[in-house]
Amino acid sequence: MKIVKLNAINSTNAFLKDMVRSSAVENFTVVVTNHQTKGKGQFENVWISEKGKNLTFSVLCKFSNLEVRRSFYLNCAISLAIYNVLNRTIKNKLKIKWPNDILSFNKKLCGILIENTVSNGKIQHAIVGIGLNVNQENFPTELPRATSMKMLTEKDYDMDALLNAILIEVQHQITFIESQQFELLKINYEKVLYRNGEAAMFHADKLGNFLGKILGITYQGKLIVELENESLETFALKEIRFM
Repeated sequence: MKIVKLNAINSTNAFLKDMVRSSAVENFTVVVTNHQTKGKGQFENVWISEKGKNLTFSVLCKFSNLEVRRSFYLNCAISLAIYNVLNRTIKNKLKIKWPNDILSFNKKLCGILIENTVSNGKIQHAIVGIGLNVNQENFPTELPRATSMKMLTEKDYDMDALLNAILIEVQHQITFIESQQFELLKINYEKVLYRNGEAAMFHADKLGNFLGKILGITYQGKLIVELENESLETFALKEIRFM
């Protein structure tokens, strides 16, 4: 595993993508920075991170036989890897919010952005960007639901050790994709899925505001929600949000 450490960069995902375009890059190459000036989140959101306080990094994951229709299992593998490492320290306080945020008591601890390169119906490789709030204690007012490991445990963390632990677990979870153990990933993901089996308020364009209960995910990664009339609806990304 090759780790490229940078003092500051606009985006680790963008930097790693440029590396892949211009040269042969080995699997699980990592780009990590102390300060990311233009970090991206899901749906073009910006990832804001205090310099030197958090982990902002990207990992190259190559695949031999991952069909696009099973791309959601990469979300499962990456989010489970981070969940498993953090749960050793922040035990019983974490959930994975669909599709791949790590939450603690409704506050966001970690965000993941996965960008796939596809050819002939298969994912050739993915650039996995991860932003984990580690030692930051103060967040901008526009981020009222952000939290960090230090805020949750009142401890400082060695970020090199934490990065290494996450990378080891990421490689372990990826082995389940390579061995086609998709059902195992799905089961493990649903066990720690935020609000799974609980009644909650949602909003969807086709339904407006409604009360529903998450029952899990489909094999394509859509969220399964039971409505008040006991009918089931499935939702893709951008089609539903928590109220």
